[in-house]
Amino acid sequence: MPPPFLVLVDTDDVQQDRLLAVCRVTSVIFRRTSNFPLLSARNLLIDDASADPDQIIADLESGIDKAIVPLSLAKKLVGIVPATRLILLLDVANVSAVPDSLRKAFFWRLSIHVLSEDKATPSVIRKLTSIGASLVIPFSQLETSITIADAFLALVISDRSDGLFPTIVSSYALGGRSLGLVYSSRESVAQSILTGKGIYQSRKHGIWEKGKTSGATQEVVRIRIDLRLGYTRILRHPTRIDGLAALQSTLTARLASAPEGSYTHRLFNDQELLQAKIKEEADELCRAETKEEIAFEAADLWYFTLTRCVAAGVTLRDIEEVLNKKAAKITRRPGNAKPQFISNDRKPQDAPKSRSRPQVAVDLNAPIAMRTVDLSFAGPEERAELLKRPVLRSDEMIAKVKPIVDDVRKRGDTALLELTAKFDKAQLEVPMLLPPFYPLASAAVELDPAVKDAINVAYANVRKFHAAQVQDSHLVVETMPGVTCSRFARAIARVGLYVPGGTAVLPSTALMLGVPAQVAGCEQIVLATPPRADGSVSPEVLYVAHLVGAHAILRAGGAQAIAALAYGTETCPKVDKIFGPGNQWVTAAKMLVQNDTEALVSIDMPAGPSEVLVIADESCNPAFVAADLLSQAEHGVDSQVVLVSSSLADEKLKEIEKEVDKQARALPRVDIVRESVSRSLIVKTPGPEEAIQFSNAYAPEHLILHLQGASSWVEHVKNAGSVFVGPYSPESCGDYASGTNHTLPTNGYARQFSGVNTASFQKHITSQEITVEGLRILGPAVATLADCEGLQAHANAVRIRLAEF
Repeated sequence: MPPPFLVLVDTDDVQQDRLLAVCRVTSVIFRRTSNFPLLSARNLLIDDASADPDQIIADLESGIDKAIVPLSLAKKLVGIVPATRLILLLDVANVSAVPDSLRKAFFWRLSIHVLSEDKATPSVIRKLTSIGASLVIPFSQLETSITIADAFLALVISDRSDGLFPTIVSSYALGGRSLGLVYSSRESVAQSILTGKGIYQSRKHGIWEKGKTSGATQEVVRIRIDLRLGYTRILRHPTRIDGLAALQSTLTARLASAPEGSYTHRLFNDQELLQAKIKEEADELCRAETKEEIAFEAADLWYFTLTRCVAAGVTLRDIEEVLNKKAAKITRRPGNAKPQFISNDRKPQDAPKSRSRPQVAVDLNAPIAMRTVDLSFAGPEERAELLKRPVLRSDEMIAKVKPIVDDVRKRGDTALLELTAKFDKAQLEVPMLLPPFYPLASAAVELDPAVKDAINVAYANVRKFHAAQVQDSHLVVETMPGVTCSRFARAIARVGLYVPGGTAVLPSTALMLGVPAQVAGCEQIVLATPPRADGSVSPEVLYVAHLVGAHAILRAGGAQAIAALAYGTETCPKVDKIFGPGNQWVTAAKMLVQNDTEALVSIDMPAGPSEVLVIADESCNPAFVAADLLSQAEHGVDSQVVLVSSSLADEKLKEIEKEVDKQARALPRVDIVRESVSRSLIVKTPGPEEAIQFSNAYAPEHLILHLQGASSWVEHVKNAGSVFVGPYSPESCGDYASGTNHTLPTNGYARQFSGVNTASFQKHITSQEITVEGLRILGPAVATLADCEGLQAHANAVRIRLAEF
């Protein structure tokens, strides 16, 4: 039966926990002007008789469940909008005004809006229910004139002497299948509504919470009343992991732990095998005939489909969101199959002659928008999903780059030149360029003076900031009389700096890697960058190589360049540490060589797609926020862009979203931005504390604070690659010329890695000097510990000296 009341939210002053409690027992109605998110009950009140029907249809297609409209609007919408998507908003006196034709046209429920001066009581609810009406209670009246529990239980009268209600507990995951019968009281129902826990009434022991001691608690999704069986029963739907949810959980665990060579490991790592299995099971499902066969083959198909989803980081919630959007559509497209899936013996006239709408991959007129999630309503599983980045198939990529790396390791320059011709389309006689790099050898190629001046400014700032980081002083500590310990820094002798290039020009990356190497005093700096088609290197990168004192330039890109730096070739010197960003081929090659003891090379950090997290409150400038988001979104389709709203009103969020759409369409890389933004997130939080907490859990590469008093929040930042404080600190400045380094940890690695800095190009050596007196005091303790570990030679090295005293 429908709930005896609904709740109208038309104010901004709403406690989120109370709103969530309401949603457990009834539907929530929002006005279009409300700043609150649409919950699972997506009902929109449209009490303006002049509202545009087309806008109402657009609202319904965007995810609104039901539109609550006056009679005049209902007459316009009947026949266009399914009756199940409409609710009439009437006054009791106007029931007779509904024509019979409208009554017959769709199933409708009469809703009465109780004005703020009226008081909602259980007796009013019972009276209206008796005439087939559902009371609409303004949210402001809850807990003042009536509690949520009293409104919910207004129709409930127990037939037991103790006043308890039979309660059926059913599984939400199993489609409402009953799990058992217990009892509830008004008090236990009230607690269950407010807490969302499975709380019941024992006939002997009073109130009890299911699973409180064992840990097997119940999360109550919905509570409803059923009076149809002649006695009152309360039905609850606790969350329980079954079926597809359990399979998803199992596959997620196996993704991380499947043994090498196992079938599951092969499925996750062999895309051709997995695709073949999906096609095989889909074909078998199509051929199945009996109910049992169809169920069996469908289960197999789901297994391999979910394996594909888990491998790509797609969850059941993601699939449900897509299905919900499809289900909300009112206008439909033709359900024609693609030609390759139509049987060859189908008659030509059976095929559609034309399509009513063209098939396009992307709707260019659709808003370029981000997905919105309210953190207040997100459970632990959804919160964990929000922190995830796309699955990086590092093992798969390493397998692809290994033949390239091995080829360069074995054949040196010969392999390097062949691979450069194959991948970079450049025919070279030698892979290396030696100084002087600037002035350019060819007078026909000149560096733009404005670009040169900009590089000089950036160079000066980056050098000044990184020079201040030099750790060249000795740390000296006398730990006890006669025992002096010290630590001192030394530059890494040989470093390789990878600068992505080819068609792109990235002098900023050359600066960010070259300057700290120069400041640290590295003896040999080898800069590697893909050549252009004619074999040349961009003059901007050549100029930076000149400024930072690079000793050589390797004209090669991709895995082959990393291999040459790691192992060395006839002309390319081997290095001790490799720095720099790159695509997945470069990243995989760096990970491969750092684990090869033959290479004896380290790398700066793991790398992933570029990312930014922006925290904004009401003080923000929407245009600034949108620009900051897009500055990272344009890097690539896999760029990670997150906006964390700190108590932002919906109107302010809409301004930001409008700016994102407007500014994105003006960008040359709009196609890239369109895709990366569609995968990005807006996360709503109730305030700056929660916003910072989410950011620390996410650990972004770039963190931008558009907050009132932004500088005061920096001390609360625990995990971030680099922080940009206040409205006039765009991330672009850090990328180019403010002085900080733009080579930063991504993919959540800001929890344990720092960005590139001067210390990245240094290592620290410790020393100790012990006097005769120092050894006399310290020696016995050392010998005792050596004896304890059974290492007599260690103890003897001390005792043989002590014997001389």
